Amino acid sequence: MSQQNNTDTDADSELLARLVIGDSEALAALFDRYAPTVTRYAWAVADTKMDVEELVQDTFVTVWLKSDTIVLPDSSLLPWLLVTCRNHGLNLRRRHEKHRTDELSDELRADPRTDPRANDEAREQLRWVLDEIEQLDPVDRRICELCLIEGRPYSEAAEQIGISVDAVKKRVSRTRARLKKAVTDNEN
Repeated sequence: MSQQNNTDTDADSELLARLVIGDSEALAALFDRYAPTVTRYAWAVADTKMDVEELVQDTFVTVWLKSDTIVLPDSSLLPWLLVTCRNHGLNLRRRHEKHRTDELSDELRADPRTDPRANDEAREQLRWVLDEIEQLDPVDRRICELCLIEGRPYSEAAEQIGISVDAVKKRVSRTRARLKKAVTDNEN
């Protein structure tokens, strides 16, 4: 009886060995075998269909790219895939949190064209933030103006000020933390 190479019955270790040599059919077999389970797991760590699809895709791209470094503690690749999916989910959550913004209260959203007191009220409520910005050293104040107030890219601010992009990132992070502390202290 001749042996047939049926990817449905191939062991995960065999499929992994085939991935190492670039066999895309092995990836397809692993995808067919584990995508439903990884997708269900991704729904536990993501909120939207788009994020779930991204997590599943990233998980299988990672197995393709790192196949030569994966060591299976038992005969199944599933635990490795689920941990990888979880890690991608945590990274995705961090990215979402980094770009999340808080909504302004209705008082701060008042239109100065229709309510002349809106500017005065907003300035009074944000006085402590403006005070904190004024206390920054000149370079940090300029970076704050360019990146946080005007929304300019870090690279543009770095070029204008004459420092590295990494230095701008660090200064923005430090300034945000300082302003966040000022807000928290003011609320208390």
